[in-house]
Amino acid sequence: MSVSIVTDSTSYLPQEDREKYNITVVPLSVILDGVTYVEGTPFAEGFFAALAASKAFPTSSQPSISDFVDAFTAPVARGDEVVGVFLSSEMSGTYSTALLARDMVLAEHPGAVIEIVDSRSNCMELGYAVLAAAEAVAGGADAAGAADAAKRMVARTRFLFVPDTLEYLRRGGRMGGAQALLGTLLQIRPILTVADGRTQVFAKVRTKRKALTEMVAAFSRDIEAKGFGGVAVHHIVDEAEGAELAALVEAVVSVPVRIIPIGPTIGMHVGPGTAALVYHTLEEMNKSSVGSGQ
Repeated sequence: MSVSIVTDSTSYLPQEDREKYNITVVPLSVILDGVTYVEGTPFAEGFFAALAASKAFPTSSQPSISDFVDAFTAPVARGDEVVGVFLSSEMSGTYSTALLARDMVLAEHPGAVIEIVDSRSNCMELGYAVLAAAEAVAGGADAAGAADAAKRMVARTRFLFVPDTLEYLRRGGRMGGAQALLGTLLQIRPILTVADGRTQVFAKVRTKRKALTEMVAAFSRDIEAKGFGGVAVHHIVDEAEGAELAALVEAVVSVPVRIIPIGPTIGMHVGPGTAALVYHTLEEMNKSSVGSGQ
């Protein structure tokens, strides 16, 4: 029996990965000044310019139940099992909507197998979980085995990122105005991570350059302790900084590093100029020990 993989657009998986494993991507959308930007479409590429020019703060829109029903029904109708790996349930209702859609499809197809996984993250931390499921399927795993592979990958992945400004965190209500102002005046650059499904502060430094080097230092510590699995760099409309961060990483591991842009749904919360590092190790990391690098 074949197994089909489904995820959402906040995984930001490169096109070659989606095509290689025939991964179905259900898009999220962002609404700004009455205009809807659907992730993964050419029109969405103009979102960040509009965000920088707007005084409003955007809202995100998760996929509808019918979007997920359609994504699950098509492979089930072919006789496939399905594995869906989605954005953290602590950050969006996407995961819970996928569960509701699964139940609706199972009611119509009682013999179907649909496994739903909460990645507890987003961007390529979600993406690596999706790829782990896809690679497990390629190796002969069923849906349950692929879902387990995704969950195990989540425990071996770390996502570090640094915004260029605290303004978008303030505008989105994720940082108080006084805190954002003080951070700006003191030139504090928080390095953020995702732990327990939520955004948390990993470390605080004084400059963007120091943030990039500290992120790479944390990466180096982790792979020395737990082994190197894979790595990718994210950026938001700053390809040059993405390339700079990738070069710092390549100096540590001597392998080509993928550079992947972040889209509107995640990018709206941190803003243009954000740089991020996502990597996975061979052994499980203690992700609750935020800031320790272990």
